[in-house]
Amino acid sequence: MVTAHGLNTYFRFTHPSLPACAEKMAAPVAVHLEFGGGAELLFDGVKEHHVTLPSQPEPWDIKQLLVWIQRNLLKERPELFVQGDSVRPGILVLINDADWELKGELDYQLQDQDNIVFISTLHGG
Repeated sequence: MVTAHGLNTYFRFTHPSLPACAEKMAAPVAVHLEFGGGAELLFDGVKEHHVTLPSQPEPWDIKQLLVWIQRNLLKERPELFVQGDSVRPGILVLINDADWELKGELDYQLQDQDNIVFISTLHGG
């Protein structure tokens, strides 16, 4: 019987073109996402989402999370949530109750069970 690990080892030694990263993947990451201050309206009014991000070759960071959110959760008007590869000015981001600027902003590597909060500070009048 060949285990998955044994098979990877077999292929690595018999097929040198197989990249070394093929046997190492970052584990899935479970995170709690919260949207408030009106930002939840862009997500069908749902304020809280418990999501598990799938395994991938590199650890998840906030920049990759924003792409995932756009593709999987954002329901309308993406221009009100993202600008370029970041959040739009006026969206406060907290990582485990701390301002994301203290955590490295887009480069922060997500940890299992992180709590990420997005609060819109933009209000119509």
